Amino acid sequence: MRNNLLKLPYLVAVMAILLVTSCSQINTVTDFFTHPSAKELYEREFEDAPETFALWEAMGNQALHDSISVHLPYTEVGVFRPEEFPTYSYQVALQPGQQFKVELKTRDTSTRVFIDLYQHHTDSITTYEHLGSAKPEALSYRTEIVEPGVYQLVIQPEIFADTPFELQLSSQPVYRFPVAGASNSAIQSFWGAQRDGGRRSHEGVDIFAPRGTPVVAATNGWVSSTGNKGLGGKQVWLRDRDRRQSLYYAHLDSIIARPGMRVKPGETLGLVGNTGNARTTPPHLHFGIYKRGAIDPLPFVYQNPPPQAVTQTPAEIAAHLQVKVSRGNLRSAPTTRSSVLGQVKAQDTLRHLGATKGWHHVQKGNRKAFVHETLVQSLP
Repeated sequence: MRNNLLKLPYLVAVMAILLVTSCSQINTVTDFFTHPSAKELYEREFEDAPETFALWEAMGNQALHDSISVHLPYTEVGVFRPEEFPTYSYQVALQPGQQFKVELKTRDTSTRVFIDLYQHHTDSITTYEHLGSAKPEALSYRTEIVEPGVYQLVIQPEIFADTPFELQLSSQPVYRFPVAGASNSAIQSFWGAQRDGGRRSHEGVDIFAPRGTPVVAATNGWVSSTGNKGLGGKQVWLRDRDRRQSLYYAHLDSIIARPGMRVKPGETLGLVGNTGNARTTPPHLHFGIYKRGAIDPLPFVYQNPPPQAVTQTPAEIAAHLQVKVSRGNLRSAPTTRSSVLGQVKAQDTLRHLGATKGWHHVQKGNRKAFVHETLVQSLP
């Protein structure tokens, strides 16, 4: 009897270990079938403090309705503070053909940050379709845009995060520029421009370059057809199977590609010319994209500038700002051309979320906005 009593604590410990192991295995098996989100996995860390996670989750859901917007490229520096539950949300207008990129750098590289992208859908009410998430430990996210519209980016650090950060938002085209050695400045006629006295509109972009400049494959694909006919003169059609659309190269001086060829980005398809109905214009490439009809090819090839550095450093980001003028505007974007979301007056205190070029990202009550740097001063 005495020996059995001595063994009892040992048996209890073993049973506890087996129970924990069993629960872990059950979670692993269940997760294999249910594919829980990163936030759902994170919630398990707060089984003893569900109210803390619920508050954090509510802050993320509320951020979906923030109305501030930014234009790309965009850079912001700030500090995630442990005494707050900071959530950052930005509206961004995006077009098919763009690859949207989010890069976040933190001084404490172990800090987890949850990055989620949603698309606005407005009918009788506004809804938010969740499109994707970054892995919390990756601190970056990128995706190709397939529908034009307004997108909502929500960035939420883990509970009690305590680290400076730098956020960069940018986009790049998914296609290579279709004329060798040329860039944005060579595009001199755009989608929708009137043609033939307004009887039709331009279904593409015109890229001007010297006669004989190589015209190259903008993506992986296969040459579906070539020919010399109609308004386009000498032309090449390249099929992009991944996106289920066709690329149209027209007014070529000569055709190099052959039907059925498989090509990679940068391989020469032909040479710039002015055949077809372009005989009276300088040599150029008419570049079009067709997917159940013509679509604007500009976002697929337009090279956007990289994000610029912000003059402020995270060390200069005070927790709060104070309004130093008699009255000022809170704006929806970091520009004086943006809409006014509200006003502030002298001595008002604003929570400081971050800084971008010439502007501060702030919060007053439940409203987030931008305020110009000349209107405020840091509070110690």
